[in-house]
Amino acid sequence: MSRTVITGGLVVTAADEIHADVLVEDGRVAALAAHGSDAAAGWRAGAATLDATGKYVIPGGVDVHTHMELPFGGTFASDTFETGTRAAAWGGTTTIVDFAVQKQGQALREGLDAWHAKADAQCAVDYGFHMILSDVNEHTLKEMDGLVEEGVTSFKMFMAYPGVFYSDDGRILRAMQRAAGNGGLIMMHAENGIAIDVLVEQALQAGRTDPRHHGEVRKVLLEAEATHRAIQLARVAGSPLYVVHVSAEEAVAELAQARDAGLPVFGETCPQYLFLSTDNLAEPDFEGAKYVCSTPLRPREHQAALWRGLRTDDLQVVSTDHCPFCFTDQKELGRGDFSRIPNGLPGVENRMDLLHQAVLDGHLTRRRWIDIACATPARMFGLYPRKGTIAPGSDADIVIYDPEARQTLSAATHHMNVDYSAYEGKEITGRVETVLSRGETVLAGREFTGRTGHGQYVPRGTCQFL
Repeated sequence: MSRTVITGGLVVTAADEIHADVLVEDGRVAALAAHGSDAAAGWRAGAATLDATGKYVIPGGVDVHTHMELPFGGTFASDTFETGTRAAAWGGTTTIVDFAVQKQGQALREGLDAWHAKADAQCAVDYGFHMILSDVNEHTLKEMDGLVEEGVTSFKMFMAYPGVFYSDDGRILRAMQRAAGNGGLIMMHAENGIAIDVLVEQALQAGRTDPRHHGEVRKVLLEAEATHRAIQLARVAGSPLYVVHVSAEEAVAELAQARDAGLPVFGETCPQYLFLSTDNLAEPDFEGAKYVCSTPLRPREHQAALWRGLRTDDLQVVSTDHCPFCFTDQKELGRGDFSRIPNGLPGVENRMDLLHQAVLDGHLTRRRWIDIACATPARMFGLYPRKGTIAPGSDADIVIYDPEARQTLSAATHHMNVDYSAYEGKEITGRVETVLSRGETVLAGREFTGRTGHGQYVPRGTCQFL
């Protein structure tokens, strides 16, 4: 039996903050006991000891929105499952849920099998899959039932990207009706892609080709309209709804109104919308291309509504939508035509630290930090209490976090496989020091000690908020 005792730290979960030692046995949390208690003292015989004095002991982060190796715009996201999950570990995230892609004309099973092949024996931390549903027909609707039974319990659909992932309202309604019956959760990219494509064409014809125009054509109102429409379709279907990467105040208002009416509607935002803005998209000399993602970055005044939504629980989760493309050779595909810039930002390594900075800045409490980054994502996608908390029986996915350490975010020091940082030069306080994944130390005092293949595939239950 392997035994580790974490001593001296402040254990912070979504529910509690307690000064306690943590006993880990065979990859699981076995017990917690007060510092100096007889129980805690008795654990140390024959156990490895990690001293967390002056530090936080927090659950490993759960990032439920990543895109490793995603094909997009004629290229692929630059992080593999190997490099991306290693970077996740460096940032204190011990579980990711990535998106398997169903191509048009393909069975769901084909897409899922392809993603299993990409990730198998490659991951440094644990992982699961959502299923991108891009071709709704009688066969794929039936397939949804089988996927839910085997632990792929969420299905992403797109109101954007006509000709690629887009589904019309009829297909969305059919998938929602199926999810209402099988317990699945529909995740929605809510932007009116048909209208956006008109505005893209008009902008390019007028010579507006720079990256900043990506944000200008993907208008706030087209995110809000699609969010409203998705909510109404979910109401008709009797289905829950999870709206991904919410970026605009008006979209938050749609979610808040639905939740005030008691509807099972949930929302996620991402660090880029909380910390970056259209000012970044407007950076000169094509530098703005680094910040092209969809939904797009918004004017800075939208950030207050997002923070408020996180505090009031109108937004429940902060994920990264980690989808990195190198500036050189990938983002540059869109020079002279912003619509050809691969959409996506790197961030899986930065999320936990940026949200801790938000605690220091007064946007969040410590427990809310853990709630939106660990516990609620785990509950939302059927991983709790195995993931997302520190409690007897949970996986020993544990981070020792130094709340006083100062760092400067930079591509020179990050571990994501991308040649720029979206937060280059940003000074923050707080840093991951040591990371356990299922009891195995994968980061020890800022040295990576993990291994490719340690991460296991985790089948998921259904949403625990329904």
